[in-house]
Amino acid sequence: MGTLTGLDVDPEVKTNQWLSQAFVFDGRQMPFPDASFDACISNFVMEHVEHPIEHFKEAARVLRPGGVYCLRTPNLFHYVTIGASLMPHSMHLLLANRLRSRDKDAHDPYPTWYRANSRGKLKKLCRIAGLCPAAITMVEPEPSYGRAHPLLFYPMMAYERTVNLSPVFSGFRVTILLSVHKPA
Repeated sequence: MGTLTGLDVDPEVKTNQWLSQAFVFDGRQMPFPDASFDACISNFVMEHVEHPIEHFKEAARVLRPGGVYCLRTPNLFHYVTIGASLMPHSMHLLLANRLRSRDKDAHDPYPTWYRANSRGKLKKLCRIAGLCPAAITMVEPEPSYGRAHPLLFYPMMAYERTVNLSPVFSGFRVTILLSVHKPA
């Protein structure tokens, strides 16, 4: 059985048979005592965190010594993230779900800050919070934002193929995977 922390408790989560409890995270302090978990995971959360130093300190606080924190977040230096960071949230609300061909009833994109979305920034935040980086991997999967139309898909697919040719281009891949641990 698992526990959910997040910005909002989705109605589908309330009926999830695999959860024994669900908690709402206020963005500043996790509702758990110190050293509560062996592992914490953030899946496409960091771009929505307004105060990343506090976030990493909270992750370190709730981890037991030797505990692991893993996250997946968009890279600030990718064309999708650059475009999203330059447009006002109102435009993001109009375009993001359409470009990804999401269902009409899909939730709206949350506001974004992009304050912890580069390898360098993530390493710095981990160091400040007392977490030790274990691994950072850059990934460029298929272009989900290109699903809406072939005129978007094919150039985006060419980009994906190019940045995956060599590790030299890894800094331009869309997804950052980070694994860190709290010292024992």
